[in-house]
Amino acid sequence: MSQGTIVKVSGPLVIAEGMRDANMFDVVRVSEHRLIGEIIEMHGDRASIQVYEETAGLGPGEPVVSTGAPLSVELGPGLIENIFDGIQRPLVTIREMVGSNITRGIDVTSLDRKKKWKFEPTVKKGAKVAAGDIIGKVQETPIVEHRIMVPHGVQGTIEEITGGSFTVEEAVAKVRTENKELVEIRMMQKWPVRVGRPYKEKLPPTTPLVTGQRVIDTLFPLAKGGVAAVPGPFGSGKTVVQHQLAKWADAEIVIYIGCGERGNEMTDVLREFPELKDPRTGESLMKRTVLIANTSDMPVAAREASIYTGMTIAEYFRDMGYSVALMADSTSRWAEALREMSGRLEEMPGEEGYPAYLSSRLAQFYERAGRVVCLGTEGREGALTAIGAVSPPGGDISEPVTQATLRIIKVFWGLDSSLAYRRHFPAINWLQSYSLYLDILDKWINENVSRDWNSLRSDTMRILQEESELEEIVRLVGVDALSPSDRLTLEAAKSVREDYLHQNAFHEVDTYTSLNKQYRMLKLILGFYYSGKKALDAGVSIKELFELPVREKIGRAKYTPEEQVNSHFNEIESELNNQIEALISKEVQ
Repeated sequence: MSQGTIVKVSGPLVIAEGMRDANMFDVVRVSEHRLIGEIIEMHGDRASIQVYEETAGLGPGEPVVSTGAPLSVELGPGLIENIFDGIQRPLVTIREMVGSNITRGIDVTSLDRKKKWKFEPTVKKGAKVAAGDIIGKVQETPIVEHRIMVPHGVQGTIEEITGGSFTVEEAVAKVRTENKELVEIRMMQKWPVRVGRPYKEKLPPTTPLVTGQRVIDTLFPLAKGGVAAVPGPFGSGKTVVQHQLAKWADAEIVIYIGCGERGNEMTDVLREFPELKDPRTGESLMKRTVLIANTSDMPVAAREASIYTGMTIAEYFRDMGYSVALMADSTSRWAEALREMSGRLEEMPGEEGYPAYLSSRLAQFYERAGRVVCLGTEGREGALTAIGAVSPPGGDISEPVTQATLRIIKVFWGLDSSLAYRRHFPAINWLQSYSLYLDILDKWINENVSRDWNSLRSDTMRILQEESELEEIVRLVGVDALSPSDRLTLEAAKSVREDYLHQNAFHEVDTYTSLNKQYRMLKLILGFYYSGKKALDAGVSIKELFELPVREKIGRAKYTPEEQVNSHFNEIESELNNQIEALISKEVQ
């Protein structure tokens, strides 16, 4: 254990001398208050320490003690439903100890050491096990079965294993390793946050992460194990999009990191999530969620820790074979923390004062996502999907954080403040956004939804792009100057925008749309467009076409409950065909 003394304090940066025996990224306790910090730079015996708590009142001469271990998280039963701060301190436990204000230097374990969990073994004495093998399970919540795995680096034969109630520190099994050593296995393991958890093999992401949000699933889909970014200016709905994804995305575990966001936004999350019903189980959404609340009034340096803490917890559940969705809101706040620390360390600044290593840090974070074959002999698969919100100042996506993120991610959902002001939510701009997973997901969509999904999607994008070109002409000469065919395109685009892409997050039916319903809705809206073209060719007037009674039903189709979709949509399609045929036959006579 290395002990030094403070020589300089500059905000969250503390410089200490006499730390010759300490290592990079060691956790240290600073001053008599025992504030938590991490060594981020070493020069001889002089250590630069990033302190994760308020440093007001510290001065030269105070002691700094190294723990000799890197910043690590505790992984085991008790993570789900918990609310942690950026360095994995449970906020509910802290409130019970000291009230609503977190006192400096408070020492509290991340996982409850007294609570007993019912452990059920899934292997017997004498079984051969390797790192990553599941030896037992704990029913952590009604939804989540916590799988107890053999820790990394342990391999051998089970010498002893017992079921029953244990705390996370008590041994549930003993393994005799190949060199005859007896290793105790507990339900809790520790892992350094800056090191990605190992796996056997990374697989290509071939299955979509179904979110129930039409603009995402249809136009810009995200694959399970993929990475996406949601950049947008203040008030454009980044947090709403992430809440919707957390609620509805097809993931078994949700890790939500509030990284430097305003306190009231995190309060909304903490209030909403316990009340939200999980659509698959009917239980509270919190029963499969871990929240990391690191608000903007907490110390800046802890933002970096919160990002790594969340990612490590997400990897742990991925290793159990779960599909995990990680939401980071927002990575810009983390980048601001990097910029502040870089400035205090007097490093050479990059663009706009951000450190030159900004891109590599972002890449290190996002590359920990993926679909993998987990460690262990059974070869189970797990997926970790990362979705990062980005908050470019003034919505300027040419700024360094957004640009560095765009070079890494595969899905870009660009939020548009002008759409948000028009109350069009989700405010994802369909002309700026993109997904690079479309070709990979084609096979799955063809097999599980419909073979003509891709052509419907292409036609939808073409109609929306034509609309943006025609709008220029309309602004100059008015809509009456357009040909009937162009007017039909504008009307179809309006229907796509208002009846399909616009989605009400607070409507019990419209908040989530299954892939089958999305396909039927799109087919219905484009069915009017295709039939309209046929009718115009037969001489039907554009006015009669726009006044068809069935058009109101097409507009209201999105409020059809899932169980009635096929029968109700068949009726509307049949009505549409009959009314179009009636118009055409009238012209022919």
